[in-house]
Amino acid sequence: QVQLVESGGGLVQAGGSLRLSCAVSGRTFDRLAMGWYRQAPGKERDCVAAISHSDITTYYADSVKGRFTISRDFPSNTVYLQMNSLKHDDPAVYYCDAQYRGPVGTTDYWGQGTQVTVSS
Repeated sequence: QVQLVESGGGLVQAGGSLRLSCAVSGRTFDRLAMGWYRQAPGKERDCVAAISHSDITTYYADSVKGRFTISRDFPSNTVYLQMNSLKHDDPAVYYCDAQYRGPVGTTDYWGQGTQVTVSS
């Protein structure tokens, strides 16, 4: 079992920055691929950024490339999403995802979500 606790959401002005954190416990952190997803009201949950378990490969949705950065800190078992130049289409609930690939398949674990709001 994996437990994820997100923090760092809040209200920010357009053009501002926020850093989301996701504290991970319950499984060896370096066995988990990590991702950040977001879901706005009435929309599907989409992946905005992901990072491999080895910290070698990253993925970014086109809508956030050049503005968001995902990173992971192994000593503290934490994943971060640095969000810069926030826009009016960025507000959503942001969820942290941990993906474990075991011998019988892949399992996803989710945090409770943290709200990001952007004001003009």
